[in-house]
Amino acid sequence: MAKISRFFHFMEAIMAKKNTPHQAIYTHEGAKAKHIHPEQQLRRSVMACLLWEKQFYEDGQEIARRIADIVPNVDALKAADIAIEARTKMKLRHVPLLIVREMARHPQHKALVAKTIDKIVQRADELSEFLAIYWSDKKQPLSGQVKKGLAAAFAKFDEYQLAKYNRDNQIKLRDVLFLCHAKPKDEAQDALWKRLIADALAVPDTWEVALSEKDGISKKEKWERLLRENRLGAMALLRNLRNMKLENADESLVIAALQKLKPEKVLPFRFIAAARHAPQWENYLEDGMMKCLSSQEKLRGKTVLLVDVSGSMDVKISSKSDMMRVDAACGLAILAREVCEQAEIFSFSDNLAQIPARHGFALRDAIMMSQPHHGTYLGKSLETAYQKVPKADRIIVLTDEQSHDKVPDPPKGVRGCMINVASYRNGVGYGAWTHIDGWSEAIIDYIRESEKSSD
Repeated sequence: MAKISRFFHFMEAIMAKKNTPHQAIYTHEGAKAKHIHPEQQLRRSVMACLLWEKQFYEDGQEIARRIADIVPNVDALKAADIAIEARTKMKLRHVPLLIVREMARHPQHKALVAKTIDKIVQRADELSEFLAIYWSDKKQPLSGQVKKGLAAAFAKFDEYQLAKYNRDNQIKLRDVLFLCHAKPKDEAQDALWKRLIADALAVPDTWEVALSEKDGISKKEKWERLLRENRLGAMALLRNLRNMKLENADESLVIAALQKLKPEKVLPFRFIAAARHAPQWENYLEDGMMKCLSSQEKLRGKTVLLVDVSGSMDVKISSKSDMMRVDAACGLAILAREVCEQAEIFSFSDNLAQIPARHGFALRDAIMMSQPHHGTYLGKSLETAYQKVPKADRIIVLTDEQSHDKVPDPPKGVRGCMINVASYRNGVGYGAWTHIDGWSEAIIDYIRESEKSSD
């Protein structure tokens, strides 16, 4: 087995050397993919990446190695911008830390490390998580830029934020403080950091702390107190509906919380994931979901929307998540249905299937049940869609881009947008297509603004 393994590593090395811009590259399903420059490669690998999580075709370690290999080939400012965008717009936590760790290895990138760390560290536990990534190869001294960035980031957090994430991990927050030599800005911060070092921070009243306390109070009673006191934000409420259901929390309190939910920055796929585990509250979840879509500015004209329901989309986005990649696609389809002035929606797998003109969870159900979830024939599906809707203003495709067949350009005069919801090495949606990696509430805004700028 060792000889076989060495042989394959040898062959991979040879193929890597021969992988010039003139050599054809392919998706995992066999379609010819587009050659893209390093900045696009980095964006593609990053924007839908929950670091080290296995996907359908690639494992997390492979994706992480690819990101590390690409960073030195990308302009330092562009690499920093991608890390910041991944954290601030795409709400990703670990992959931006990996980017800046790799930047710290390369002389041409080092000057931007401190500023980038300061911008991407937005939760106190990311300070220690960065060090875990920094030392993943071996333990080594921190560079001056890393110390400067960690010190600047450390100073942003108050007692509540530090206490919330002051966990008994291998690398603790006080370890980071000692290593980066942060200087307190005043006496109050100096006293705060001394309490951190002494493990004497005030215990924060969070739902996580409340549920972990061993005080003889049942989890059912704790959930009900948190609901009565309105202590759960929109995301915490949606993610914990299953737990409340398991503990038989008072249903009237759950419903009241759902009715008061403020979902302005919650995307539809979060409601889809919640409804999968708490279907008895689906009508309240749908009300909240539609409320968050009601104020969106319309995309003018006729939109053709294609949603990938192939087998590779039926995987969780992470081992700890309830959400599937197809949930992200269906959620964006629900969003697009509401913000498009006119929309015709199709699913594609082995074939193209037109979806009835439904809204909300009924649209999700229609997409999911439209056809068997098998292969990915995006090229054939697009050709059929072009014939069915010859006068569209735009075509939006929601996919992991792993097609079996060649993907044509959008028809002349039709705007084409390919939204990639995975992190695979190669993809098809480039050239004449406007390519977007990942998913967030900003996607429709991006499409709208890009169209305005091109008019």
